[in-house]
Amino acid sequence: MAKQKSNQDYQADQIQVLEGLDPVRKRPGMYIGGTGVEGLHHLVWEIVDNGIDEALAGYATHVEVTLREDGGVTVYDDGRGIPVDIHPKTGKSTVETVLTVLHAGGKFGGGGYKVSGGLHGVGSSVVNALSTKLVVRVFRDGKIYEQEYERGVAKAPLKSVGKSDKTGTEISFWPDDTIFETTTINYETVLDRLRHAAYLTKGIRTSISDERTGKRYGFYFEGGIQSYVKHLNVGKEVVDDDIFYVDKMVKDTQVEIALQYTDAYTETIKSFANNVLNPDGGTHLTGFRAALTRVINDYARKNGLLKEKEDNLSGEDTREGLTAIILVKLPDPQFEGQTKNKLGNPEIRGYVEQVLAEYLNYYLEEHPAIAKKVVGKALLAARARKAARAARENILRKGILDGASMPGKLADCSSKDPKNSEIYLVEGDSAGGSAKTGRDSKTQAILPLRGKVLNVERARLDKMLANNEILALIKALGVGIEDSFDINGLRYDRIIIMTDADVDGSHISTLLMTFFFRYMKEVVDGGHVYLAKPPLFELVRSSHKNSMFIYDEDELDRVLDVEIERRKKEGVAVDASVERIKQAGFVEMKRYKGLGEMDAEQLFETTMNPEKRVLIQVKVEDAEKADAIFTKLMGTEVELRKNFIQANAKFVKDLDI
Repeated sequence: MAKQKSNQDYQADQIQVLEGLDPVRKRPGMYIGGTGVEGLHHLVWEIVDNGIDEALAGYATHVEVTLREDGGVTVYDDGRGIPVDIHPKTGKSTVETVLTVLHAGGKFGGGGYKVSGGLHGVGSSVVNALSTKLVVRVFRDGKIYEQEYERGVAKAPLKSVGKSDKTGTEISFWPDDTIFETTTINYETVLDRLRHAAYLTKGIRTSISDERTGKRYGFYFEGGIQSYVKHLNVGKEVVDDDIFYVDKMVKDTQVEIALQYTDAYTETIKSFANNVLNPDGGTHLTGFRAALTRVINDYARKNGLLKEKEDNLSGEDTREGLTAIILVKLPDPQFEGQTKNKLGNPEIRGYVEQVLAEYLNYYLEEHPAIAKKVVGKALLAARARKAARAARENILRKGILDGASMPGKLADCSSKDPKNSEIYLVEGDSAGGSAKTGRDSKTQAILPLRGKVLNVERARLDKMLANNEILALIKALGVGIEDSFDINGLRYDRIIIMTDADVDGSHISTLLMTFFFRYMKEVVDGGHVYLAKPPLFELVRSSHKNSMFIYDEDELDRVLDVEIERRKKEGVAVDASVERIKQAGFVEMKRYKGLGEMDAEQLFETTMNPEKRVLIQVKVEDAEKADAIFTKLMGTEVELRKNFIQANAKFVKDLDI
């Protein structure tokens, strides 16, 4: 992306000022969502997005992030540079205005940007307010301008400090440790953000360097969102290597779409407006879906692939296995809610529908072999959907999914309040028996699972509904499945996966998490899924009542060290020739390989007692990464799984097979 214009058309009168900055330090959560890790990284996104906006406008070619050794962050873009002249409304330099006045920026109709992805346009000033120190350097008109701030207050006016031929803006900031829970920026998190920015802004370079570790990485994708689709489909069998792509202006809106079909049973469609991800879709996604369904049905009818008596393919049928990126760039995006989760501009639906319908129709006509494969896959999906509907109706007819009949092996809790109820999904009948005996029957339900759960990554809904373990799970949870799914029906606030601490146990946990991620993601997103962590060791003293349960090897080392030191301080003679277990005052160490090795009382005390147990909450911090991992671990590509195991085997301790 070449720089197209000079910076003479980006001056002080294009920066509009709406209100002051005082509230930011008092209520940071209102501006960045919170003061935890996500809020901290939001500071980086605000400054990075300003550079991306320069690239979207055609002025910048490179956005570079440096994670400094002293804890600060430096972001540089080679755009026009923030205007430096005196702003007519504030009487201060425009740089200082942008950095100290809330809602001051080139994104409020002053003509600075035709399209912008900047969140609320308050970025720079909010970052300044929430940093102990911020230094801005502007490269413009052959000069270098610099200004320094402390907690949002300028130490001195903007001044010229040298000469330079380059243009752009460099902002260095140090997050305020009195506001944030942590001020350590994560390299991988920033890396992922910059990768996405490079995918979505064709021809831009993004890069990161970490002075703390020496790591460096850069991204440049000439193919833009076509490269993004290719990246998302790694590990999946594609219907054809060719990726459909269109980039078209409709009035003042740019519509860019890339799509490709795979052998997967789920769809991966990401919609963006001005480079901002809209996870809940919006009018652009609605237009895309309508056009896709219509075009594929029309083509199938016209070419005799869909018989006269056959029903039209549904939207779900035409999207099975589809990976698509929808990117619209528009002057005035209207989002539903502050989080920008959903695009609301009504005219965008028509624009996207028009572009996709016209160009996808051309594409299918010109690529009949690909078209036949796409329609064939949709027809298979339609047949499977009908089979699944028949299976579901049969199940409903038998009353298996109605509220009156719970799975026979479910030991339910007596509480009917979901907030006070939890269900343990337990590996095997033996451990299930111990769990039923030892549990708190008022609040804890037990569902034993026999054998390996079905791998839903390789199964459609009709096959899932024929599987007794999956069926029992769906029934017990009470939320239904697919089009009958309703999170309000969830019968337990906590769903706890409890398996052996070995390879088989890990496999069963992964199978269950695959099911939740693919078919009940709302349950995961709501924070309802947990992994129980049973103990690996029991350190036994002469009196068994004083036994200690240890949950991992690192904890074992720490406990032994502490106990040995404690005994030395108490004057106990510690024989150096004896093993460390004895030195620490224990008579033996038991190694637990399965839940079934513990009796009911031990299982409750170590793994189920709310006052003592260790639970790991399952969260999806990056749905794209999670999708890739489940595809890799549970999909059909053996080579990917083999490479993953070889790359990660060195991190595994004491593997039990």
